[in-house]
Amino acid sequence: MINPFERLREVLDEIGEDIEAELGRQRERFRYSVERGRVRFDAEVRGRHRAAREKLGSFLSRTRPLVVLTSPLIYSLIIPFALLDLFVSVYQAVCFPIYGIRKVPRGDFIAIDRHHLQYLNGLQKLNCVYCGYCNGVISWVREVAGRTEAYWCPIKHARRTTGPHGHYAGFSDYGDADAFRLRLEESRKRIGTKP
Repeated sequence: MINPFERLREVLDEIGEDIEAELGRQRERFRYSVERGRVRFDAEVRGRHRAAREKLGSFLSRTRPLVVLTSPLIYSLIIPFALLDLFVSVYQAVCFPIYGIRKVPRGDFIAIDRHHLQYLNGLQKLNCVYCGYCNGVISWVREVAGRTEAYWCPIKHARRTTGPHGHYAGFSDYGDADAFRLRLEESRKRIGTKP
């Protein structure tokens, strides 16, 4: 009998495939391709994008003063994000081989490509680089933490949590001591060095 959580995980995988198919249709619609990791628009589209770019002065004149005043606070977070990136890189490089956990490819999570869009001004491009990096680091760290949890303590929580990571569905139920012993090895195999 298939575990209901496993079936739900399969449904999520199918949804992911549907999303990828839709992204393919959007690439055709907006006339771009991705070649060796770089996005290419055709010449006509690039020209329309440049024509749609808002000048920096106009952009800043529409920006509320409090938004401008809080921007140093937003950008100061680059320091803890970069430190988190560094520390998790070291943690994964040292510990995952010892535990036998497959490493999480950082490049699969951090996408910095929106700054190539010609319809964005310089400040908008900078914001897009910042957001792509920070959100990518969070996603990557979440997967590293999820694999760590799947290795050490694959037990569901007693209370509901919002947005659990992808490994959570395979965890044993809270309070089920017998299933924990069985599920612990299964969980470790799923995240092991051999996919």
